[in-house]
Amino acid sequence: MKIFNKAVLSLALVGSFLMGACDSALQVDPRQSIDANGALNTPDAMDAALNSVYARLRSVRNYGRDLLALSDALADVGQTTSNSGRLIGENNNQPNAHFQAGFWQNSYFGINEANLIIDGLSGVEGASAAQLARWEGEAKFLRALYYFDLVKVYSYIPTAIYQPGVVDQGGIPLVTEGVITSDAAFNRQPARATIDEVYAQIYTDLEDAKRLLTSRGVQYASSASASALLSRVALYKGDWNKAVEEATTALASNVGVVLSGSAYVNGWRAPVNPESMFEVRFALAEESIGVNESLQSSYTALLNLTNKNSQGGWGDFIPNATVRGFFGLAPLQLGSPASDNNNWDVTRNSDIRAQLYTTGNTVRGAGRQIENTKFMSKSGFAYADNVPVIRKSEMHLNRAEANYQLKNESAALTELNAFKALRGLTPVTLTGQALLDEILLERFKEFAFEGHRWFDLKRYGKPVIKTTPAVNLQFDDFKILPPIPQREVDGNPNLNQNRGY
Repeated sequence: MKIFNKAVLSLALVGSFLMGACDSALQVDPRQSIDANGALNTPDAMDAALNSVYARLRSVRNYGRDLLALSDALADVGQTTSNSGRLIGENNNQPNAHFQAGFWQNSYFGINEANLIIDGLSGVEGASAAQLARWEGEAKFLRALYYFDLVKVYSYIPTAIYQPGVVDQGGIPLVTEGVITSDAAFNRQPARATIDEVYAQIYTDLEDAKRLLTSRGVQYASSASASALLSRVALYKGDWNKAVEEATTALASNVGVVLSGSAYVNGWRAPVNPESMFEVRFALAEESIGVNESLQSSYTALLNLTNKNSQGGWGDFIPNATVRGFFGLAPLQLGSPASDNNNWDVTRNSDIRAQLYTTGNTVRGAGRQIENTKFMSKSGFAYADNVPVIRKSEMHLNRAEANYQLKNESAALTELNAFKALRGLTPVTLTGQALLDEILLERFKEFAFEGHRWFDLKRYGKPVIKTTPAVNLQFDDFKILPPIPQREVDGNPNLNQNRGY
């Protein structure tokens, strides 16, 4: 255990060590990572290694902020406030204002750790068959999640590929063996796999995870969460039958529940959202991301909902006019004096999701603004909310969309209206493109401030149109994709940069 604990610490620090050594997340130097001489040969070591892979998901560059707030800033969900100056470039869709190098690096470090766990399974002494299955299943789920997040960010999505760019672009590098020797570390220069090859690997990992796992809580991978993630991946791939099949399996599981009415709002106030099928857990105060870049601070200036005069975060990214219109949001003075932030709230329509928005405070000096409150110190300490990665409600919308694409419009409409009822909305009678548009509109409303909208626009090849700020980003614009970190390209002659960078 002493050997392994030192190894885990080194893995966490490997990025800074390698700045001058090999400059690449794909060339992890094993001399600063897991010792090849038996570091993963006990059950405790395996559990600690897996915890490290889960922990990387908490990074600001991953689910700590960017996969939610930065994604929505790139899309047409909100507007920046200039309170701290964060997310402005992304919201304006400026060149190079996109996912950062840290996202690529942290994700590939997590993948390398998962690979080492999978590679080391046969050498664990005294492990039961159940333990081996769990370690393999969780490592493969996590590897699939990291790869899916990378490929949806750095590549086009199978349902909408900008054809003229296909010669120079593809998926992302696929590495499925952990680095355990110096030669392997410094000679590994993988090219970009094709988009289809990356999705095939994700499918393989998630099918294995489904077979190998049961459930031990939503902060860990389970068979049900693997089905739920596979439903999302299949939706992105345009594999509509698979999307329906896996969504149905996930909905039939006992992992997570679909909430409606006030229970849905209360779910966002609970430390663990009951809708979660898999979420990133912040268990300790020292894991708090802090006042600058946490989700709470990004979305609201409030410290809590009890006293709106308490100074909290920056409230850098707030709903735009479109989202305010979805929910009938406008400032509403409830009492006097007007200077007391507790005397303000918002008007709302019958959509229950409107309850997740309110006025902030004037403490930061940017004026009292309407803010999203999905992340409000749910874990019991500020700036460290548990982050639902997959909520069970998504499965209904996945199934509605996939059924539409399969020409099962009646099933799609029935599913859509059942979902609308959960959110307090009246049913609709629609067919054809109007039906698809309504399904995508419900996705927009449901997942505002959860990071889905950017990728929904990408997978349908839609432009990003904003009025505040004024943006008209067409799908053929190179800024749809971020640059691959330049030091990765410079250190690997086989790695093609995305066009325009």
